Amino acid sequence: MGNGDTRVRGLAARAGGWSARHRWAAVGIWVLFVVLAMGLGSAAGRVDVKDSDQLKGETHTAAKIIDDAGIDEPASETVLIQSKGSGGKATDADFRAAVAAVMKAVEGTGKVTDVTSPYDTNTISKDGRSALVQFDMRGEADTAGDRVEPVLKAVEGVQKEHESLRIEEIGGASMMKTFSDAFGDDFEKAELSAVPVALGILLIAFGALVAALLPVLLAVSAILATMGLMGVVSHVMPMSDTANSVMLLVGLAVGVDYCLFYLRREREERQAGRDPQTALRIAAATSGRAIIVSGVTVCVAMAGMLFTGLAEFEAMGLASLMVVAVAMVGSVTVLPALLSLLGERVEKGKIPFLHPESRLRRKRGGNRESRFWTAVLKGVLAKPVVSVVVAAGALLAIAAPALGMKTQNLTLDQEFGDSLPIVQTYNRVNDAFPGGSDPAEVVVKAADINAPEVTGALAEFKERAISSGASRGPVEIKLHDAQNLAFVYVPLVGGSDFDKAGQSLDTLRDEVRPATLGKVDGVQAPITGQVAGSKDFNDQLTGAVVPVFAFVVVFAFVLMLLSFRSLTIAITSIVLNLLSVGAAYGILVAVFQHGWGASLVGAEGVGAIITWLPLFLFVILFGLSMDYHVFVVSRIREARLRGRTTKDAIQHGVVTTAGVVTSAAVIMVAVFAIFGTLSMQSMKQMGVGLAAAVLIDATIIRGVLLPAVMALLGERNWYLPKWLNRLPDLTHDEAADAVVAPAARDDEGEPLRV
Repeated sequence: MGNGDTRVRGLAARAGGWSARHRWAAVGIWVLFVVLAMGLGSAAGRVDVKDSDQLKGETHTAAKIIDDAGIDEPASETVLIQSKGSGGKATDADFRAAVAAVMKAVEGTGKVTDVTSPYDTNTISKDGRSALVQFDMRGEADTAGDRVEPVLKAVEGVQKEHESLRIEEIGGASMMKTFSDAFGDDFEKAELSAVPVALGILLIAFGALVAALLPVLLAVSAILATMGLMGVVSHVMPMSDTANSVMLLVGLAVGVDYCLFYLRREREERQAGRDPQTALRIAAATSGRAIIVSGVTVCVAMAGMLFTGLAEFEAMGLASLMVVAVAMVGSVTVLPALLSLLGERVEKGKIPFLHPESRLRRKRGGNRESRFWTAVLKGVLAKPVVSVVVAAGALLAIAAPALGMKTQNLTLDQEFGDSLPIVQTYNRVNDAFPGGSDPAEVVVKAADINAPEVTGALAEFKERAISSGASRGPVEIKLHDAQNLAFVYVPLVGGSDFDKAGQSLDTLRDEVRPATLGKVDGVQAPITGQVAGSKDFNDQLTGAVVPVFAFVVVFAFVLMLLSFRSLTIAITSIVLNLLSVGAAYGILVAVFQHGWGASLVGAEGVGAIITWLPLFLFVILFGLSMDYHVFVVSRIREARLRGRTTKDAIQHGVVTTAGVVTSAAVIMVAVFAIFGTLSMQSMKQMGVGLAAAVLIDATIIRGVLLPAVMALLGERNWYLPKWLNRLPDLTHDEAADAVVAPAARDDEGEPLRV
């Protein structure tokens, strides 16, 4: 039965063997590592990405000028006063009384400064029915949401006294508070519910409480350790809340997956009649190796985000890379130690009516194979050409909508729909004052901001911004004499329509600025704002696509080539993963852009994919899909080494891994789907895209397309040109009985080099 003391070579096998022999030391080292990481992270504190470092280009230049000048721009707020009927005008006495009441009420809170009247700033709409009272919040802009509630209540009080008018507040602080109240708990619940969902699925998969708890506990410990490490690393590369959320998502997914792969293989070997030590050694050499190959591949994919030059992406990439590395190390070190300590007690806490046949399997010494996938594989392997054509055709059809993908930073109404009153206020302000709620901001820096040539250029810029058609005004100029800076606020024609507003921005940057401020020597005038930030982000992201794609694909190809020493396996791995990602793109575009089935996920009327998602999904999915691919192909290769024909090895590899792949996929889909239930469309798109891709990957790709392609290729699956024989050999971790078995041979009787 292979119970001898055969030594198996390889990093994973050696790590697992050492941990099993020094189990208390392995567990102690892991606990110490987690505690130290958390302690160091807590002591160091986390440094978050600054706004000035978020982007390159003009947006970054403007933020840097403001930071260097020591100017803390306050959070600006606006109160819309609008006639409900068609007859009321801003010149009416009751309208003027309402404006005065609003100004008095907000000033009375003591929380605001620089309150301006629409009659002084000419912020009255063309039809005369709407006016804006504008002011700034006192204190730091980042925390203004915590102080805005008294101001909101003051405005509500004025609204009650003037029921014939619509009086509503909007701005950076009020939006910050509204979104925090509405969606802060939403995110927290989603993140907290991911762990019990994963545990519930594992209970069904294993039928035993202890076996189900192990993967969750190790994944959570890896996440906690990484949180601590993020604090330390953030002093070199700043982190963010978004990076933390992505890290949790990825960490739970891969952490549970890796432990699941290891635990199921050890359990399977024990059910086949092997003693616990041999079962653990085989799991270390096989599943352990697959975990290392998969983990390194995922880390390489995540590292691709570091090439974007976008601080938020870099933070997400580094955080994800760290949690995958920590989970991988934990799975091949502390997990074997825990399994060695627990022994048969890993089956404690059995759930009644789950897997009642497991005892019968142990008696028979049989492997657990999926009846469903056995039936599917029978048809796939009988007609591989038909299977490839049908499966590949279906995936290409699903991916087809992606050819017309439209990406943009979502506007407020696209992101949140009409679920929040502040979104309706946002739309009303934009309708009455196109571009007024999010004006472009020109940051003008000069040696002497009051020099005649500078003041003349500012006046000319103000005039040309309107005459060029980029703005309908009013254009406001705010001077900071001490810092020799001027801020010019230009409402853009197009308003919340980013495409049209983007054209107005181009006019300002390419025509108006060169003809005015650009003619004055020594003057800098970068243009920032929401529309400018969106455009700069898009431009930078577009420039990063090719380097990131190339890096991830090339390095994944090299890793697969070294891990399996097969040119064919490396190529098919890349192609199948690209098909999976393409299908996920197609589903995203169909649902969120074209609206097909959008009502099922609450995504009506979005009409676009958020800019950062395609590249993010590519990196995440390319890494995560390697989990299943490496695990299944490793099992096929192992069976081939034992002397099975390629066709039999494919059948054996797929059906024996079907259970663990299905369980892992269900956990990933469930966790990702939780994010698909959030109210923010960007998070919903991320959740739906990830869940759909994992589902496709674990079914059509691994269950149909992979075995069909390998069946067609036959012995060519293991092809490696002679000139590549000098490559490092990373294929030596195999099951114990495979190592001692007679050398497998190909169809012509030659020794098989797999």
